Amino acid sequence: MRYGSGQVIPPTEVLRSLADPTRRGLFEHLMREGEQNVRALTERAGISQAAVSKHLGVLKGAGLVHGRPQGRMVHYAADPQGLAPLIDWIELYGAFWRERFDRLEGLLDRMDP
Repeated sequence: MRYGSGQVIPPTEVLRSLADPTRRGLFEHLMREGEQNVRALTERAGISQAAVSKHLGVLKGAGLVHGRPQGRMVHYAADPQGLAPLIDWIELYGAFWRERFDRLEGLLDRMDP
């Protein structure tokens, strides 16, 4: 499935990106606080600017953030649409389990009327 940027991003890429607590923290911070530059994110994260940039690169590759250059700085913002592959995957398995539970409920009703 294609998402906002036109890229096909598998849910495993989104899961892998958010599995790291530092990346998840950066993404959640950007979701709560809005656009931030790398310097502000570095001060908050308590790790080197190079490490923050590397984590942002992974999040960007997964479609979870986008950068906006302004002069010598890059401002990053969360892209909630980047969660779409994960939401689609969860909905697929949600339907699978709803059907199974409905069948189990029907079987139990027939066994114990």
